[in-house]
Amino acid sequence: MSEANKVRLWTRQDIKSLEALKAHGVIRIERAHLEEKFDVIADYIIKLYKWFVNAANQRNPKPEGVEFPVWCSISEENMLRPTEDSVVYVLEVDPSEIIYFDGVKWDHVLNHLYIPKDKADEEAYKKDMASRGHTNLFAFVDEATAHFYPRERKQVMDSWVRVFDIDEWNIFRVQANLWEIREDMIVDILYAE
Repeated sequence: MSEANKVRLWTRQDIKSLEALKAHGVIRIERAHLEEKFDVIADYIIKLYKWFVNAANQRNPKPEGVEFPVWCSISEENMLRPTEDSVVYVLEVDPSEIIYFDGVKWDHVLNHLYIPKDKADEEAYKKDMASRGHTNLFAFVDEATAHFYPRERKQVMDSWVRVFDIDEWNIFRVQANLWEIREDMIVDILYAE
């Protein structure tokens, strides 16, 4: 926290975001940005981002016109560094605008896996799946096979809200999202050397 009760965050964005900032005074992530960034896997990622947007919107309503969140690091040590075609925005943000989540749990979402409450829940889940003969725990949400597993699919997807439960607060697990970057949030812009 800074003296003004703001939280410092870091986010690496395409260098073209500087143009949006200059023209509109705000940076927002649009579908086209994700398509460019993720290329052949963009549709896959966008579906999961849409799930995240809906879940995050329940916790912190997004402003009108926002499509997708801005991913941020909570530490300078663990931030993505600027590259030739990107910059890092150093931000100071009101805590009420931040959506914290567990990056390790987000990996479960990316892989269509169940997020357990704890070790006991994880063991119970694995035991339940094994007792029903399930060996491929990735198949329940996959479009090609999900229709065979409606109960399992719901169980997996219902567990994903745990991505917002921070069990272990450290710079390697915890990430932050914002709905947008406004000029008043930016305290510095870092360029590749």
